[in-house]
Amino acid sequence: MLSGHLQGKVLEMLSCMIRPKRILEIGTFMGYSAICLAKGLTEDGQLHTIELREEEAAKAKEFFAQSQYFSKIILHVGSALNIIPSLEETWDLVFIDADKPAYIDYFNLVLPKLRKNGFIFADNIFFHGQVFEKEIENKSAKGIQAFNDYIRQRTDIEKVVLTLRDGLFLIRKL
Repeated sequence: MLSGHLQGKVLEMLSCMIRPKRILEIGTFMGYSAICLAKGLTEDGQLHTIELREEEAAKAKEFFAQSQYFSKIILHVGSALNIIPSLEETWDLVFIDADKPAYIDYFNLVLPKLRKNGFIFADNIFFHGQVFEKEIENKSAKGIQAFNDYIRQRTDIEKVVLTLRDGLFLIRKL
């Protein structure tokens, strides 16, 4: 469930290229990807990260406290579907890496709050290769497949797939 070093470095480099002022991460886990993304923030930038489980959020908070980005990271604990509508921000960059069946819901919640030419990165779009099987049984794999199909048919975004680790969608709002 943790982004590996290679993906972390790619997230860091993309964030540094974009230089976002506001980042939203959906799915914190241990906080590694949040720290990688925070490296590209502007001086006055902030990263909001949402973790459903209190135990993982507490561990992530410990790691954030050890990083130089502690003051720029705001950790929310609870359901992203409930928290996202309460955040009054315009996002430059959103990283989706949480409950796979809810990816379409997350996308639809954040797209209106994403600035024009802002980015959404969606992780695990291959779901361990299961999305390529003829019959998909796993609930998460079905959610990812539905998300992939949903993104492919949209014309209000530009998208590209990076075949890095478990697949990463790079999506730009037109």
